[in-house]
Amino acid sequence: MKYAAICTLIALSLLPGASLHAQGSAPLQRETSPGEGLRRTRLYLKDGTFQVVLSYTVKGDYVYYLSAERGAQQEAIPVRLVDLDATHQWEQRADAQRNGVPAVQIDPELAKEEADRAARTPEVAKDLHLPESDSVLALDTYHGQPQLAILQQTDGELNRQTAHNILRQTINPLSHAHQLIEIKGQSAPVQLHVNDPEFYVRMDDEDPTYNGGGAFHVDTDSTKGRKVDAPSPKSQYVIVAVDVRRDVRVVTSFSIGLLGSAKQQADIVETTTSLLPGGHWLKIVAKQPLRMGEYALMEVIDEKTVNTGVWDFGVHPMAAANRDAILPEARRAPVLAPRRSGP
Repeated sequence: MKYAAICTLIALSLLPGASLHAQGSAPLQRETSPGEGLRRTRLYLKDGTFQVVLSYTVKGDYVYYLSAERGAQQEAIPVRLVDLDATHQWEQRADAQRNGVPAVQIDPELAKEEADRAARTPEVAKDLHLPESDSVLALDTYHGQPQLAILQQTDGELNRQTAHNILRQTINPLSHAHQLIEIKGQSAPVQLHVNDPEFYVRMDDEDPTYNGGGAFHVDTDSTKGRKVDAPSPKSQYVIVAVDVRRDVRVVTSFSIGLLGSAKQQADIVETTTSLLPGGHWLKIVAKQPLRMGEYALMEVIDEKTVNTGVWDFGVHPMAAANRDAILPEARRAPVLAPRRSGP
């Protein structure tokens, strides 16, 4: 009996796929998913965003990649939308970190240039940036949306413009209040909808009338030969409540020496100023809320001199939207091209 049992066991062991561990089961083969074993990387786009991919290849006018976010599905995107340089740089840094190699240091000069570029168009509200052009803007809110209203400069004689001209006029501290500027019309073209707007003044105005960044002359019939200078971050700014008369608004003189003192002046709202990082923009905020009415933002150059080129605006919550206002603009991911059957 023992001999027969042993013979039977030996015979079973010789059968294909047989095992001495009769009660055990054969090991299962693990199923592999598409893209398994590939390393995740980033495919950078020219708008600054990126796609997480498992692999990519450039063929013709398209970049084909396996999306890590959509189960290794193959997708295609026009190569003109892809920033291959940024993609390769990220891959090099990632490889260096995985291998324990210190990351390559960015050229300090290039980093400085990039920071300066960003400082020229800083973000003042979500997805709302100051522009590369225009000199003076007001941060407004219309129907819950932040907007930048472009203020135009006028001295009552010059044509309206968005450049920053400086037209000096001395105010005698001993003189009585008198008319400085008369602006045509009962209301300003720009009407703000909040009583606490922020103002932004460009410090490096690149208006074409500048001569190498130095002084220039305003050539009009009434102001011909009047010398003006470039903007200075040392200037003070006040908000003047204008006197609205028949078809005109009048800006009246005030005492510069009283600015910053405890004594308040009628029709004058003082402000605080701060230079934004990079030195390209000056931020101006009123020290108190503005009532409904018409105003002029005026630059005070020194203890005796003001700039008679002012930026007029009104504060009326029910006013219509400002034409040409700059609106928030979020960065959008590009629309992917339809998948094709082959490269």
